[in-house]
Amino acid sequence: MVNYNEKQLQILKTAEHLFATKGFDGTSVRDIADEAGVNIAMISYYFRSKEKLMETLFEQRMGNVEMRVESLMKDETLSPIDKVGMLIDDHIERVMHRQKFYKILYCEQVLNKNPLIIKVMNDFKKRHIAIITELIKDGQKKGIFKKKIDVVFMLNTMVGTVAQMLVSLDYYRDVNNIQDMSDDEFEKLLKRKLSIHIKTLFKAILTYEA
Repeated sequence: MVNYNEKQLQILKTAEHLFATKGFDGTSVRDIADEAGVNIAMISYYFRSKEKLMETLFEQRMGNVEMRVESLMKDETLSPIDKVGMLIDDHIERVMHRQKFYKILYCEQVLNKNPLIIKVMNDFKKRHIAIITELIKDGQKKGIFKKKIDVVFMLNTMVGTVAQMLVSLDYYRDVNNIQDMSDDEFEKLLKRKLSIHIKTLFKAILTYEA
């Protein structure tokens, strides 16, 4: 894991905010420099280009995910289904905590205009799928999980559900008449309901109990 200095982290945080609000194409290096309170030369020195800055942002955010997943996989005190449940909760927590980053991620995948960023995301997905596949195989060996599991479809169920909720927060408030609920209470509600919903789906997909 790369250790970034304070200036680099400030630039990354600023870029994340601007990419999420103005889009990648709508954000210039000068915009990032002005907002971060640095000169353009410093961004060029640290990151070379706007594209490499975006790539670094993805690698930093997703690298943290990989470390967490790999650590969880090595925990022998947890059953395979417990690990799956923790992965679900971790994903929900990350998305809600890093809403700006995940909005960038979803937008870039839909637009599919930046081959470099798409490659970074696809490479991460392949590594992530490989780790999750090992977890599924462990559950299958222990007779807990069904034999034929499409891991990509299963993970897409989780990612797509959380992503759709993220882009329709105001709609969900309106439909359920909870416009006056505080942001903290609303976030707790969403996390709980998403967790229950996705775990129920995964239990049906993975186990013989459903």
